[in-house]
Amino acid sequence: MRAGGTERRDPAARARALAERLRSRAEANPWAVDVGLALLVQAAMTMPFVVPRGPELEPATWPAYGLTTLTVVPLVWRRRAPLAVLLAVVATSGLYRLALEGPGQPLPYTGLVCLYTIAVLSPPGKRLAAGALVAVAVPVSVWLNTRSARELTFSLFVFGAAYAFGRLTDARQRAHRADAERAAARERARIAREMHDILSHAVSLMIVQAEAGPVAVRAAPERAEAAFEAISATGRDAMVQLRRMLGVLREDTTGPAAPRAPQPGLGELPALLDRVRAGGLDVRYVTEGAGRPLPEATGATVFRIVQEALTNTVRHARARAVTVCLDHRPAELEVRVTDDGRGPRPGGTAGHGLVGVRERAAAHGGTASAGPGPDGRGFEVRAVLPLGRVVETREVPG
Repeated sequence: MRAGGTERRDPAARARALAERLRSRAEANPWAVDVGLALLVQAAMTMPFVVPRGPELEPATWPAYGLTTLTVVPLVWRRRAPLAVLLAVVATSGLYRLALEGPGQPLPYTGLVCLYTIAVLSPPGKRLAAGALVAVAVPVSVWLNTRSARELTFSLFVFGAAYAFGRLTDARQRAHRADAERAAARERARIAREMHDILSHAVSLMIVQAEAGPVAVRAAPERAEAAFEAISATGRDAMVQLRRMLGVLREDTTGPAAPRAPQPGLGELPALLDRVRAGGLDVRYVTEGAGRPLPEATGATVFRIVQEALTNTVRHARARAVTVCLDHRPAELEVRVTDDGRGPRPGGTAGHGLVGVRERAAAHGGTASAGPGPDGRGFEVRAVLPLGRVVETREVPG
């Protein structure tokens, strides 16, 4: 099911996508956002000048309106120099209060916007300086206006709320950036695993088959033709999988979702084993227990685990035979790949492939191990995957 179709049917998903697009555009052009905010504040501060006033009130004059505009203009630079903008706003507001008799404002819009911006963007030192400035400016403004405790309490409350909302926004942005970095790290790890599995497996088989080719040409020409055909098929399969992965990486996330080909699963295991057999390795495929359909992600994980285990056998084991066993149990699936090769090297360390096997198993809440085979002979890769649940807090490979 394409993501675009789900979004069209789900109003909540459509709203989230719209909010994400607006946020991306705002981040790409902050200057336009600041100009728009200044115009919005100007519109709010214009209201007392256009609403009819009683005859007992001072008239709304053009000089007074011009000075309110001068108070708003510095907001355009609020991100670049937030503390300087706050100082400019306090100065122009004080000039308006002392030099002209014009309509008052129900809220100190410009000061609230400045304090919120400082709380979001500024380091602790500048936040402390802004708090000290507001702590002085607010009581002075109240004393020049009504000298009432009610106005003082309300003004301190709204400025405190603006600062608190700013700090909450900063915390949310930091959490969002941390989540994005973790998601990017998980995606890089997933891509690295996929690239390793695809290239390592294909190149290992091609090397083995190419090395056997000259021998087969002299001893059995018909086998040489089969070896070269196997090399070609292995290369084509690797190219198809790489193109699929590169297509996902190049996909434009702002447009409609491109259809994605399914990941390899249990249905592709026989073809994988045939390619390994073409290299001269005797491969047995055994299933135990009552098999049942697996989720796509679980099937892809099983395929990649078997693929990596066979790649290790081809590259390192010098084995003549290998057995792939899938043991279907009521609550879990056990995957065993056992060869009759030389076994683990003394002092050897696990390569990236075996690390990837453990990561894939852990992503499904399972475990994986690798070591000597039964009775200490050969080498065995073993993974146990729980069925019926997936660990949602981890990235599921492939």
